[in-house]
Amino acid sequence: MIRRLSARLVRAAVALVAVCAFVGLAVELMPGDAAEIRAGSYATPEDIERIRAEQGLDRLAIVRWFAWAAGALHGDLGASAVSGRPVSEMIAQRLPITATLAGLAVLIAIPLAAAATVPAARAAARGRRTAGVGLTAAVAIPQVVVAVGLIALFAGVLGWFPAVSFLAPGVPPLAQPDRLVLPVATLALPSAAFAAVLIRGAAVDAITSPHVRDARLRGVPRVTVAMRYLARPLAAPIVQVSAVVGGSLIAGTALVEAVFGISGLGEMLVTGVATRDVAVVQAIAMLGAIAVLAGLLVADLLGDITAYRRERGAS
Repeated sequence: MIRRLSARLVRAAVALVAVCAFVGLAVELMPGDAAEIRAGSYATPEDIERIRAEQGLDRLAIVRWFAWAAGALHGDLGASAVSGRPVSEMIAQRLPITATLAGLAVLIAIPLAAAATVPAARAAARGRRTAGVGLTAAVAIPQVVVAVGLIALFAGVLGWFPAVSFLAPGVPPLAQPDRLVLPVATLALPSAAFAAVLIRGAAVDAITSPHVRDARLRGVPRVTVAMRYLARPLAAPIVQVSAVVGGSLIAGTALVEAVFGISGLGEMLVTGVATRDVAVVQAIAMLGAIAVLAGLLVADLLGDITAYRRERGAS
């Protein structure tokens, strides 16, 4: 177990470095740089060169990347080349918004996934195949289509919620719950379909197990069957999926924040790419990669623990 954990931590660290290096290279290859944007359209070439020298942008890209990575190891994510503010301060201001969106989406998506999976798993073979096709099709729907559909229905036709959220940094996200509904739903619905696809196999195995069949033949109430024979085998897969979905949501809120006008990490990432703010883009990419890798690591560990307990129970 310790050896597996060590190997996974090493692989996660290598993947994290690769992501940060790739993102830094991609931003460097884009035309223009932050000095030109900060100087403005009326700046002279001398002004731009002066800003480049002040920001260290006149150094080789690989030298700047290693300097940033060395600082990141000590908790220093650098300063924005556009605003001059510390990147860690900017992230701390916007992280609560993104974390709230992702957390609420997970709390909604996982119960929805379980509610959709268990009835589908109890159906006949043809019904299970139909449900599987439906869930796969739901996963394939682009997030922007979900956002536009929800805005058109609940903001345009019904007028229940605002089409644009305008959640600003520094304002507690839960202070304006009506502005969270559509963004959270946009994140939760595709995530629920994705989670249902992942949970479906475990649900089918649990429902078709001999213990469940015997309990039904003995006339055990459905609630008792669910609590005694289904909750335990499905608990580990659900927690695993929650970890994966949670990490993915924290890393993938950029589109939703851009559509609904939310000033979170996703919107900050989009702005950083547009302004060639390498330090900002690398820091947010690193946080997103950490969230995804942590979710995958937790899911793998839970899978190992479940398999170990199953082996002990069988021996």
